[in-house]
Amino acid sequence: MRVLHFYKTYHPDSVGGVEQVIRQMCVGTGRLGVDNTVLSLSRQSNLAPFEFEGHTVHRVPLNAEIASNAISIQSIGALARLAGQADVVHYHFPWPFMDLAHFMARVKKPTVVTYHSDIVRQRHLLRLYQPLKHRFLRSVDAIVATSPNYLYSSTVLARYPGKTRVIPFGLDRATYAQPEPCRLAHWRERVGPKFFLFVGVLRYYKGLHILLEAAAGLDYPIVIVGAGPIEQELKEQAARLGVSNVMFVGAIDEPDKAALLTLCYAVAFPSHLRSEAFGISLLEGAMYGKPMISSEIGTGTTYINVDGDTGLVVPPSDPAALRTAMQRLWNDPELARAMGRRAADRFEELFTSEQMAASYTALYHELVAKRAAQNGEVVELPVAPAVVSDPETSKRVDDTPVRATELTDTKV
Repeated sequence: MRVLHFYKTYHPDSVGGVEQVIRQMCVGTGRLGVDNTVLSLSRQSNLAPFEFEGHTVHRVPLNAEIASNAISIQSIGALARLAGQADVVHYHFPWPFMDLAHFMARVKKPTVVTYHSDIVRQRHLLRLYQPLKHRFLRSVDAIVATSPNYLYSSTVLARYPGKTRVIPFGLDRATYAQPEPCRLAHWRERVGPKFFLFVGVLRYYKGLHILLEAAAGLDYPIVIVGAGPIEQELKEQAARLGVSNVMFVGAIDEPDKAALLTLCYAVAFPSHLRSEAFGISLLEGAMYGKPMISSEIGTGTTYINVDGDTGLVVPPSDPAALRTAMQRLWNDPELARAMGRRAADRFEELFTSEQMAASYTALYHELVAKRAAQNGEVVELPVAPAVVSDPETSKRVDDTPVRATELTDTKV
């Protein structure tokens, strides 16, 4: 089984949430016999293909960006060539240029789209993009939502019930660095023994301006990891508020991130807009057994963090509510520990890389089998473990292995 992933950025050019998801998909499905290739855009000069953690990465020049929409004319030819060598083409939405490239490259192979997020910003441009977007989504064979929450709350996905199913993102703890004692000691000395942690690209929808307002009424240490387009704006806000308990540490390497996830008391994740469709760094907090604070925005953040169980969920854009939640966790260590244990249990139940990889591998085989059936061929699908969600509780209700046809034909 050969699968081509197409997205605007990937390692080593960018290490954001979508890139981490693609990486986990490639590593996980690779263990199940899938031969993965990633095609992405880059500003680098050396664009020779290279091997990365068992899969091949091809990059083409990034020619321009318009309203965050990366464009590469060379990608069209590369997509046509690499799709011709693949059994399945796996797209990652949203990226409007990708939709256009799909049609211009005349991709004829089975196609799947992981629907990472609705488009929330650029509303005026969105009106112009709507026809192309829906033509693209109608043309693909399958659409994958990343949580029941997002499937139920997206008006776009509501138009495609017959081809949409849910496969939550998953992570593999083994792909994360094991921080050395000296690294842990370094960070413990720098940030203290007890602190809240945020990890992510510093973007408008992350709600960090809300976190800073909440921090203004507290003296708890808060560590913000990451860089991004609003970094300076946030630092200026912190200076205006006179916040001295917030530490911006910038972009750090993976071992340092693992050290901070190991050491932190709890994870603060104040994203307040639907652009935050899932929250990979929130999932990392659960994987490390940390209690979490997030906002209810109708997306996968509340699928990861269940209010009162794995952490606390507050209204979006409410600094007072966020401050109260932080105080509650800080002042009740036993509650925080219990929530952290349940977060780790929920991670193992629903969000491992193995589960995600098995579900996607089954989906790939289903799409290939359907195409073969159209050509009069017969293909036996492999057995794969199912991850089935109860729409009412957003929890797994059945661990019984089923045939791939049963798994992938189940619509959530």
